Amino acid sequence: MPLDSSGGDRRQRSLNVLGGVLESCSYDPITGFYRDGCCATGPEDLGSHTVCVEMTAEFLAFSKQHGNDLSTPMLAFGFAGLKSGDRWCLCAPRWQEAFIAGAAPRVWLRATEIGALQHCTLKDLKKFAADLA
Repeated sequence: MPLDSSGGDRRQRSLNVLGGVLESCSYDPITGFYRDGCCATGPEDLGSHTVCVEMTAEFLAFSKQHGNDLSTPMLAFGFAGLKSGDRWCLCAPRWQEAFIAGAAPRVWLRATEIGALQHCTLKDLKKFAADLA
């Protein structure tokens, strides 16, 4: 997330894909490009870690098969590995790839940063929404 214009180190509030204030995705496990629990993004985030998802066994297998093993712990990096039911800030291009392959996990729209719309359509994200009535 970009720094604010006051010259401080506070970050601007990001918007979610619904136009509201971005809500947190997960603190356990701690997620987000900035490891602050939110799917905020900024120029350093080349992967666009903007889609808040709920992990499934199917998606974890898909991701591992496509070169990103999210389920195996990497304790040297403080990563315990993910399991079904964990919420995580996923790279928007990976979510889109999984969507096309029929393996997309559920999405928490209020915690999905608006930058995800550069890679995914709101219509597609809504099909997998976990937080719409």
